[in-house]
Amino acid sequence: METVRRGYEPKDVVEFGPGAAEKMNAAAREIVFLINRGYDTKSACTFVGDHHLLSTRQRTALARITSTRAALEERERKRMIQAPESLVLDGFNTIITLEVALSGSLLLEGMDGTIRDLAGLRGSYRIVDKTVQAVELVLHGMEEQGVKSALFYLDQQVSNSGRLRGLILEKAADRGVQVQVELHPGVDSVLSRMESVVTADAIILDKCGSWYNLNRGLMEKAVPNAWIFRLDNLRV
Repeated sequence: METVRRGYEPKDVVEFGPGAAEKMNAAAREIVFLINRGYDTKSACTFVGDHHLLSTRQRTALARITSTRAALEERERKRMIQAPESLVLDGFNTIITLEVALSGSLLLEGMDGTIRDLAGLRGSYRIVDKTVQAVELVLHGMEEQGVKSALFYLDQQVSNSGRLRGLILEKAADRGVQVQVELHPGVDSVLSRMESVVTADAIILDKCGSWYNLNRGLMEKAVPNAWIFRLDNLRV
């Protein structure tokens, strides 16, 4: 199995290091100011990014970190404090973020408390040396938290989704959680209409009925040294 640092970019050490913190914080505050006054995130990130001479990756990171006050309040209202007996998981979103954490690559703490990555799918996915451990972390974490059943949704059109489905089912066979894995061509649309969703995808979080922040708890316990880029309090 191929050894890969999922989501790793050498330049991240500089672009998200201590020397960039002041500039990134200032840019984030400006973006939050603008989006709370009606500007869309893409336009705000372009305008502020140009002003601060931010890289494309820095701009993408800020877009994934920041949210409007209204979105934050609504997500917090729908957030489940304790794990329910049944969960519905955004499979690739959940597993890839854990792979990134296990790889020691860059993660982002969103204003809504979720942990996001910059790895991206772009229609292709490979099972790597961190995949098995990521899957086992999810299964063990759900088992510990009393989850009885879990339904993973995987994007059907993404390469190797069938292989990942087989891996999840194989690792779940001896667990106390009853696991199903469904390949679907429109995962975002399906999850947006459901309750008890596990994802860090902002679009799904804004539309789903309720959600549970599974990955954050898993990382705090199992990957405490994960590289998570955090900004100052941005709730302005």
